[in-house]
Amino acid sequence: MAQDLLGLILPPRAFDGAAALTSGLSAEAWSRITFLDGPVCDGCGAPFAYDVGEIRCVLCQSRERPFSRARAACLYDEHSRDLILKLKHADRTDLSSLFARWLSRSAVDLLDEAEAVVPVPMHSSRLLKRRYNQAAEIARPLCAMAGRPYLPDALVRKRDTDSQGGKSAVGRRRNVAAAFAVPESRRHRVVGRKVLLVDDVLTTGATAEGCARALLAAGASQVTLAVVARVTELHARPI
Repeated sequence: MAQDLLGLILPPRAFDGAAALTSGLSAEAWSRITFLDGPVCDGCGAPFAYDVGEIRCVLCQSRERPFSRARAACLYDEHSRDLILKLKHADRTDLSSLFARWLSRSAVDLLDEAEAVVPVPMHSSRLLKRRYNQAAEIARPLCAMAGRPYLPDALVRKRDTDSQGGKSAVGRRRNVAAAFAVPESRRHRVVGRKVLLVDDVLTTGATAEGCARALLAAGASQVTLAVVARVTELHARPI
């Protein structure tokens, strides 16, 4: 009764600021997000124009990635970008539960086989400035929803790499080369396990590949990837 009365006095607001009947996005904002519900590349999650089965795109066929499969909830474009940047740079950690719900749907097949979930780590110096790691903020509620072990400290970023924004694919790979590791004291938590890696955005895949290599080197049996949004060449923007 009290909750209903409060709703009349202070109508609920969606994450995008518009009025909403329930928590989440307004109907208008929701309709603008390009969710990747249709057929996608089994290797990187890139959307296909039509269903061709569990096949991989030309890029994934041309070179093997250290993560075996990837899924994204939506495209990274002008409509999803603002929400993601609010979580990343504007202390809007309340958005993490929304993104976790998106991933629980788009990456359900990866979650079903995952034996542990690991967020892409942030260097300690950057974490001190930002106060939170957006990938960890997404992974935590995702694990609670899916009932999977959450390993926030299984993977560390050994050095504070430059921002990946504006770099070429080659430049991004060089920037994060050997930047990630599984500490010896936490190796036992990933040995023999199928690990789901979680991040906010997939661009070239350089960061995810660096993380996956470190997890595989530590003994993980498989690494898959779930991201909130993925960039396509058409929608590429600085992140």
